[in-house]
Amino acid sequence: MDHSEPVRRPAPAAGELLTIGAFAARARLSPKALRLYDRLGLLAPAQVDEVTGYRYYRADQIERARLVFLLRRLDMPLARIAEVVERQEADGAGAADLVAAYWADVEERLAGQRTLAHYLRGRLSGRSSELYAKFEIRTVDVPEQWVITETRHTLVDELPLWIPASLGRLEEAAGECGGSTGSPFTVYHSVVSDESDGPVECCVPVADVAAARAWAAEHARAWGAAARLEPARRLAYTRITKAQVAAPQIHAAYEAVEAWMAREGHSYAGPCREIYFTDWDAATPEDEACDVAFPITPG
Repeated sequence: MDHSEPVRRPAPAAGELLTIGAFAARARLSPKALRLYDRLGLLAPAQVDEVTGYRYYRADQIERARLVFLLRRLDMPLARIAEVVERQEADGAGAADLVAAYWADVEERLAGQRTLAHYLRGRLSGRSSELYAKFEIRTVDVPEQWVITETRHTLVDELPLWIPASLGRLEEAAGECGGSTGSPFTVYHSVVSDESDGPVECCVPVADVAAARAWAAEHARAWGAAARLEPARRLAYTRITKAQVAAPQIHAAYEAVEAWMAREGHSYAGPCREIYFTDWDAATPEDEACDVAFPITPG
């Protein structure tokens, strides 16, 4: 076995052109990977011989080649890789922020998938009762309150976009209606799934009834806006994390509340709802963020 020291070659000058093989060796990548990066528009050769088709690279492209390789190991989409490598050349801190934002999105998705896998294991193994036992069910009496609302027929895949947009409009409008007086919530007046479109109603409690009615009249046609009195209710609810809010794993929370209602002999007194009591954008996937609730008539 040869235990001699490896040959140490001097680093090439920044303007020196390297063959694809030499460049690949310097960048610790394969020529196949470099051809792929070129085809994807992420790293073009500095020069291509028109006769032979040979590719040549500059030594100062090595850092970009290695960065592209590392970003692909994160399964980052090509468009975002291009954004990072372009930013890195002018603003390293800005490029780092882009990577941090991407990874935060990944961790949120993984937390949701982890919760979904737990939900599916419970359902498929026939241990739904054990799954429900993980949810703590509580009750609360909520006084009557005036709310401004938007109502829409929507399928389940559209909810993650529509609900934040609708609540954002309503919370902004609450400033014109004496301010918000409670947590925003969403009411499901009928089933929302891949085939059933609700309707769904987003609600924000407000202080000024007259201003709320005026606002609703102005926006009724464009947004399906309304102002109404939400009656006093007793709610049975369970608190879930941000990761658990995604469909279909959120169904476990709904089913847990319904199973508890059946055991306690309570009956339904209105449509189910989700109450968002925290800053959604600032919450991490593991933070408690939502109450899944049913209005009940005590048995």
